[in-house]
Amino acid sequence: MTNRVTVAALDAWLRAFAGLVAEHEDELSRLDAAIGDADHGANMNRGLTAATAALDALAAGEPPPAAGAVLSRVGMTLISTVGGASGPLFGTFFLRMGTTLGDHETPTVETLAAALRAGLAGVVQRGKAEVGDKTMYDALAPAVEAFEAALAAGEPLAGALAAASKAADDGCTATIPLVARKGRASYLGERSVGHQDPGATTVGLFFRAALDAGIDAAAAGREAG
Repeated sequence: MTNRVTVAALDAWLRAFAGLVAEHEDELSRLDAAIGDADHGANMNRGLTAATAALDALAAGEPPPAAGAVLSRVGMTLISTVGGASGPLFGTFFLRMGTTLGDHETPTVETLAAALRAGLAGVVQRGKAEVGDKTMYDALAPAVEAFEAALAAGEPLAGALAAASKAADDGCTATIPLVARKGRASYLGERSVGHQDPGATTVGLFFRAALDAGIDAAAAGREAG
């Protein structure tokens, strides 16, 4: 017997993510101003606003979209609308998730975990980031690992999401004392120390959005796996 997640729940998660990024746009750009181009918040808000519109168009069509189509549409929109490294990295994350979720209408939580893992692998392949590089990877990798570990320990979806959110937030904080080794921030060398990475912060918002959207409550019950 396996928890499953509806397409509507995934759609709500993505919309909640867009809402949080809009709410924290100025904060994300301030973080980026210290070690980047000061436009991360604006870029991500623009991309996710476009992604929300794309989800509206997708939902209005026939037949209803599968889980993979929802995530892939967001990924393609981010790649086409967000400049710099953020668009390709976050876009690849969602595209890889979408490929893994495929035509499922109610993917299992194990499939969701596999999708998150595939998204992480896509970010690594595109950005070549490793732990400690002061990038989104430093929040995303521990979040994915925490989600997988919680499920393996028998936690329900709500517990796994809470564990992932905490790990992402801890990963964000852990970027503050790091010297950036990737991206524009790496040009600053030691001067990048003391600043939280904006990409990692956005990852934290992504997992927080799952809790805000209550996607565990929208799980399709306990069905045969």
